[in-house]
Amino acid sequence: MIKNSIMLAQIDQKAPNLKVSKWVQGMDTNLDKQGDNIVLVEVFQVNCPGCFMYGIPESIQIYNKYKSDGVSVLGMATAFEDYDKNTIENLELLLETGETVGETRKMLGQHGELKEDKISYKIPYPVAMDSLVKQSKEVTKEMMDSLIKKQIPDFDAQPENYKNQIYDRAKNYFLSKEYSAETFEMYALQGTPSNILIDRKGVLRDVSFGQNGLLESKIQKLLKEWGIMCFLDSIMIETTDAASMRTAIVPNSGTT
Repeated sequence: MIKNSIMLAQIDQKAPNLKVSKWVQGMDTNLDKQGDNIVLVEVFQVNCPGCFMYGIPESIQIYNKYKSDGVSVLGMATAFEDYDKNTIENLELLLETGETVGETRKMLGQHGELKEDKISYKIPYPVAMDSLVKQSKEVTKEMMDSLIKKQIPDFDAQPENYKNQIYDRAKNYFLSKEYSAETFEMYALQGTPSNILIDRKGVLRDVSFGQNGLLESKIQKLLKEWGIMCFLDSIMIETTDAASMRTAIVPNSGTT
């Protein structure tokens, strides 16, 4: 049996490195190689129309606008469904040619967003494929509890009939699940598109699902925080230097 032993990422704690099967675009990298940059991780699926209509275009705008201000953007393609379409082969095809598949092709085509089934823009930042681990068909109570209590913290206090219904749904979910996407699960993501936002100290500050229009303001807040910290550090350095200089110039008035 394959057990899910990944430690969950926690807000305001050090962000764990992404679990990667392959960096499909750009050099091999990870969160611990971004220096003191703010890091935005754009998580998407190849077969996800909303990712290409909203999530990825927004992340490209962030990349273009803030790449010179100490903001890194990384792409993470994952798969928690439609495993026949959300593949590394289709990701490679997308990045090399812009070609889309499945529901992405259908929806973007209906909105006039494609030319010969291809997106009109290129993703400019590094992109990896999530690490996918083949799932066992044996479903344990521990696995179901771990999944359920992420979404329903007070699950144990719920009526028995309700709990049994939720257990049945969780079991069916695991039985239909071919793979465990390690980064997706480590950051407890709810779907795609999702954003993972990490500050300059490598601390996880935000995880969000969908399009809410707040991403840029969150990045601006982190940039402002860093500016204030740098300003305060410079004042402390100047104060320390001034005090050292006074000590060197003014004789010790104490008795010997």
